[in-house]
Amino acid sequence: MKTNPLQIASPNLNGRCEWIIETIKLECLNKFIVFGKKHLDYLTDEFTSHNNTKRSHRERDNLPPIREEPGEVATISIDQIEVKKYDGGLIKSFERKVA
Repeated sequence: MKTNPLQIASPNLNGRCEWIIETIKLECLNKFIVFGKKHLDYLTDEFTSHNNTKRSHRERDNLPPIREEPGEVATISIDQIEVKKYDGGLIKSFERKVA
């Protein structure tokens, strides 16, 4: 794969990268005190993993970007729901408990 270098001082050419970097900074890194590269790597890995597999996106009709559209979901009771926390409890996800 060949890359094409961008012109100097042209952030509009790289809009998607700028958007995800800004999202990581605003929604994740601004809420933590980072204690080194290892901690920074952990936070960004956890956030990007959640962003790409669990978080809903408006462009996909509030579906995560990697998963397919879910089928019909039956109504469940509150005791069948499990709360999962990501990025030190900053992000919460609600999922059905495993039987």
